[in-house]
Amino acid sequence: MGDKMGTGRRWLGIAALLLAAPVMAEPSDSRQQSLAYMLKHDCGSCHGMTLKGGLGPSLLPELLQQKGHTIDSLSLIIRHGVPDTAMPPWGPILADEDIRWISDQLLKGAN
Repeated sequence: MGDKMGTGRRWLGIAALLLAAPVMAEPSDSRQQSLAYMLKHDCGSCHGMTLKGGLGPSLLPELLQQKGHTIDSLSLIIRHGVPDTAMPPWGPILADEDIRWISDQLLKGAN
């Protein structure tokens, strides 16, 4: 019985942390336009203008989902880059909400 109590408390603690976590605001409409431009031109310079691949891999939503990518996994890649590749870390330039918005757009296929 003591083990069940510990597990229950652990889940309560996790739930409390999740509820206390700040909700990311979506970028403003004008910022979204700037990010969409960046996605097409900056990301497109390596991933292809239609994001079907080039120097970098395809960013088409079907392939991203097939590889198991989520907003969180794509956000990590965008934020930190990929070592020993041409993929730079965008974290120093973009806010977390910008990175999550771009990740969501990639998964939706909105480019």
